[in-house]
Amino acid sequence: MEHLKDTIDALMTGLSEKNAGPRGGNPEQWLKKALTKKELGHIKVKYFSKGILGLSVDSSAWLYILSLRKEELLNKLKQENSGLKNINFRIGEI
Repeated sequence: MEHLKDTIDALMTGLSEKNAGPRGGNPEQWLKKALTKKELGHIKVKYFSKGILGLSVDSSAWLYILSLRKEELLNKLKQENSGLKNINFRIGEI
């Protein structure tokens, strides 16, 4: 079952890089510039498709904290990639 999970993660990462947008790069690089190391330890990029960045968050507490900062984070990330339209947070595996 782990092999399937690894395959899906690799596929989603590949799609994220393919759809990186006009300025290129990948979402992990954008997040490193916008978030602290502590915050980065609690999230994982799940997808970037059609301008939507999907992030998995490890707890409801971090989901709440990042949701409060969503507009600020979105503005910072738009500086890195103008094709970004929205961020979706979900509780999930990191």
